Amino acid sequence: MTDSAKGYAPILAAGGIVLRGEARPRIAVVRLRREKAWVLPKGKLMPRERAHVAAKREVLEETGYDVSIHEFLGSMSYMVEGRIKIVQFWLMRAEGTPVRELMGEVKAVKFLPLKQAVETLSRPHEKVFLTHVGPIALSHAKKFQRGKTRRAARGGKRSRSVPAAPVEHVIALDYGKTTPSAVRALGNWIGRSAHGLARKAG
Repeated sequence: MTDSAKGYAPILAAGGIVLRGEARPRIAVVRLRREKAWVLPKGKLMPRERAHVAAKREVLEETGYDVSIHEFLGSMSYMVEGRIKIVQFWLMRAEGTPVRELMGEVKAVKFLPLKQAVETLSRPHEKVFLTHVGPIALSHAKKFQRGKTRRAARGGKRSRSVPAAPVEHVIALDYGKTTPSAVRALGNWIGRSAHGLARKAG
């Protein structure tokens, strides 16, 4: 890979929209110690690490909770020091109590109602993303809970669930600091990703 190609190769990351509670699920946001910013739990992929595996690992490190992974909710992209960062998100559920302490970079974690979680987030692109995917996550959580109730009534027999419809992509760019080449690189990456997903679906 050439230096110019490396410059436009996206930084790949993954995370979770983490719900806790059944009747009125709340969404996890974490406070970064150094930046003093409230963000969604997420982090970079390790070499050759699968995105959903990285998402679960990062959520455990940043929230302290072991989680179950459910539907893919969508992705967002933004510029970091001249490079595109692509973050994929899955719907996750946290049960019980924390199983480990927070990683050193995280000062605190809160589980908040959707509206309050959006207002608490410090970064505009994360506010936009959660505004879009939050209702999808909560809707799926309600359907999942109703399904559990029905299964209990039927003696534990499982019915076929309908997956949540993902948000395809949310893009957050500061056009004053983004070069045309970076925009083209982002468009090409999204195009290749969409083509790959279409081939898998076929």
